[in-house]
Amino acid sequence: MQTIEGLKKTIASTTDLHTVVKTMKALAAVNIRQFERAVESLREYFRTVELGLGVALSSEQAPRLDRKAYAEAAGPVGVIVFGSDMGMCGQLNEQVVSHALATLEKHQLNGAGAEPLFLAVGERVVGRLEEAGGAVGEYLTVPNSASHIGAKVQEILLIIQEWRERKKAGRILLCYCEPVGGARFAPRDLQLLPVEHPRLVEYRRNEWPTNNLPRFTVPWATLFASLIRQYLFVSLFKALAASLASENASRLASMQGAEKSIKERLEDLHAEYNRNRQMTITEELLDIVAGFEALAKKPARRDEEAT
Repeated sequence: MQTIEGLKKTIASTTDLHTVVKTMKALAAVNIRQFERAVESLREYFRTVELGLGVALSSEQAPRLDRKAYAEAAGPVGVIVFGSDMGMCGQLNEQVVSHALATLEKHQLNGAGAEPLFLAVGERVVGRLEEAGGAVGEYLTVPNSASHIGAKVQEILLIIQEWRERKKAGRILLCYCEPVGGARFAPRDLQLLPVEHPRLVEYRRNEWPTNNLPRFTVPWATLFASLIRQYLFVSLFKALAASLASENASRLASMQGAEKSIKERLEDLHAEYNRNRQMTITEELLDIVAGFEALAKKPARRDEEAT
């Protein structure tokens, strides 16, 4: 059993921990909204890019969309896995790594050919991938705010370009987590390159929203390449922002659980402190009463001896 002084120190340190957890919980909640707004801000821009791709693909200058050409992508597969740099985010890193490896296995993309190329965005992902047998060739840190996502996407695009030009990567996959409501998230995957045939067909079928039909004067190849670059940027931006929102959602859930446990611990400590304090007061009162009774008996004995 702890002493009263020991309990005071324990209560003080637990209260400080509770304050830290509450602060981290508040920051996680703020960050979730920050990254969700970043995705929302790109919604209309992404819609514009999709409409532009529809116009380009509907043009007479556009080549025929050959399903087989888009299905077959020779060369090693590049896999970009988005995780976290910090801990206290539940099973986010484990889930996204497991999903990435399952996606490779499902599509038989890690067969007898070249070994897949891995880019880990987040320090915690590196260890998980290596433990699972994936050789991480590239690693980037996670941006700490929405304003830094754009610069990080540019770094990722440079790595993709190097994969395509120097290592002849044929397919690029994204694996990340996406919020699904409240503090929950789910792993997702997206084939970034080549753009999947059904998606291109869908863009071509999109109707222009006004009666003013669009026209373009630049060469078709230049226009299409520019639109694809914008498509890649927005897709990566959305995936990274969704991953960051999921990380903070998971951290929020962890902090909520920790806060509940700390509150229960504080209640137990305060109850124990009050019991010990009451016992100490009772013992002191008994000592006082015993001392008073002992003093009260001494004069009586003297009177008896005198008689």
